[in-house]
Amino acid sequence: MKVKQFAVVGIGRFGASVATTLYEMGHDVLAIDSSESKIEGIVDRVTHAVVADTTSETALKSLGITNFDVVIVGIGQDVQASILTTLVLKELGVKYIVAKARTAQHGKVLQKIGADRIVFPERDMGTRVAHNLISTNVLDFIELSPDYSIVEIIVSDEMVGKTLRELDLRAKFGMNVMAIRTVNRKINVSPIATDRLEEGDVLIVLGENTQIQLLGSD
Repeated sequence: MKVKQFAVVGIGRFGASVATTLYEMGHDVLAIDSSESKIEGIVDRVTHAVVADTTSETALKSLGITNFDVVIVGIGQDVQASILTTLVLKELGVKYIVAKARTAQHGKVLQKIGADRIVFPERDMGTRVAHNLISTNVLDFIELSPDYSIVEIIVSDEMVGKTLRELDLRAKFGMNVMAIRTVNRKINVSPIATDRLEEGDVLIVLGENTQIQLLGSD
């Protein structure tokens, strides 16, 4: 794995979760926040942690922010600070900016000023919970677009003992099986038609949301 350098701006619940997870995965992580107490709370769980005004071009430049592969703007409550920080990062020439948005309008502004990717943690988590409630076999859900998603689906009793060819999920549901996670946690990333499913296996599939609901509720 190539070690990447990440900077996370705004160490609230979202920012802290992203920063510590990336650090635990072995990447270099710089945590930045204007609150000294928040920085003190994360200093042992990231590579570096600093107190700084992230709306200040001088402050961000002094941290060498343009050297990072990705900068995540996790500022939540203060929409103005979120927008100003993203704007400064863009003007400094940061390679890739991921920005958290609270509302669709906030997201549109962030996109217009140059954020490369917008995330809606509250909305996305709500979507996951809703899908998990509706589709009892769905373990996890990643929305790629309003119409398509990648999901983890527990192999149902009706699927156990059958091959992928026999199930023919592409013909029945328009889904592509991307991988199979076996009951002993091994990942088969290149499943073939003759692979036979066992109890406890998990399918990782790509498909339309409407079809995923049908399959997940079987």
